[in-house]
Amino acid sequence: MAPTLADIEDLARATLDRIPGPLRQNLTDLVVQVVEFPDDETMRALDLDTPYDLLGMYSGVSLERKSVTAVPEDVDIIFLYRRPLLHYWIECGEDLNNLVRHVLIHEIGHHFGFSDADMAVIENSEI
Repeated sequence: MAPTLADIEDLARATLDRIPGPLRQNLTDLVVQVVEFPDDETMRALDLDTPYDLLGMYSGVSLERKSVTAVPEDVDIIFLYRRPLLHYWIECGEDLNNLVRHVLIHEIGHHFGFSDADMAVIENSEI
């Protein structure tokens, strides 16, 4: 039986629980939402050929670009796309927990405004 939306949420929550305190304190207003596929607007905006091309996405204003005087327009969200994740998992044979962890850490990196090198360091840590 394929992992459910709730199963993917549990894997994401377990990863979030292991984020070190100094980073985690900046995630309090960040929402992680697991959905089946990217929506049509996202598909068009990213010019995706297929909804399976995107495993996760950060939507929001990264912390280094936020102003303390600006009123937030919307909540920062990380979307994890269940069906593309499962498709990748089946095709590549990677451990599902590691895959969800990798995608979530990458998207959290976008929230912080980290470079790909910064994200690699975090992912290689004991999170």
